[in-house]
Amino acid sequence: MKTICQVCIHHCALEPGQTGLCGARKNVGGEIVCENYGMVTAMALDPIEKKPLYDFHPGSRILSVGSYGCNLRCPFCQNHEISMADREASGAEYVSPGQLADTALAWKERKKAGNVGVAYTYNEPLVGWEFVRDTARLVREYDMVNVLVTNGTASREVLEELLPWVDAMNIDLKGFRREYYRKLGGDLETVRAFIARAAESCHVELTTLVVPGENDSPEEMEAQAKWIASLNPAIPLHITRFFPRYRMGDREATDVERLYLLARRAEKYLEKVYVGNV
Repeated sequence: MKTICQVCIHHCALEPGQTGLCGARKNVGGEIVCENYGMVTAMALDPIEKKPLYDFHPGSRILSVGSYGCNLRCPFCQNHEISMADREASGAEYVSPGQLADTALAWKERKKAGNVGVAYTYNEPLVGWEFVRDTARLVREYDMVNVLVTNGTASREVLEELLPWVDAMNIDLKGFRREYYRKLGGDLETVRAFIARAAESCHVELTTLVVPGENDSPEEMEAQAKWIASLNPAIPLHITRFFPRYRMGDREATDVERLYLLARRAEKYLEKVYVGNV
């Protein structure tokens, strides 16, 4: 008998033993379980600006951790080796929430490290949201912060479960056209609703990767910035440069002048616009 996963827009109907599109959630005996729970593929102490978060604890570092799996299919994915991998191919190793929180605390206590908490990043963390929740509770008990780096393609129920424990998010706003989101396997309205709700409860910064010929029109950027400003004109927007990756290795990198043109359009509505990867 099939069981429907309720975590994201895809609502995968899974037979027992079957794994969803994200590669991280599986039907085990009629119950959808988080198969990538605690399965860590990457961990590093990063500058917080790398998330990117420019207006949240600037100058600090944060313990960044990722697993495997993603519920979108972006052809330009920078971390496709793990986000598109399954459990076996990812080379993941198990780390419990307690172990991860203790590691974050140890880095906090090394004064030169400057660690302020944990960032859930690299793959899409919300496909394994239970691990984020369980770890974030422990991190908060150590008086540290939790950062979520996400594509925002998750249900309202998942978001509400995590908001009490998340201090900041960087959310990908991949473009501002429904057709473009459909090409990536996503839904613009779901992401817009996610951003609007998150911005009510925690610090939010947004990132748009500008892909030549896909989402690089000034008119689209202006419409996007105007909508962001309707939520709060102080929300920072990071406009970043595309480089050939994954299935888009035949494309040219984004023209730098085009990035700055788009930034000027966004600045008509937003107080903080940052250009990255130049």
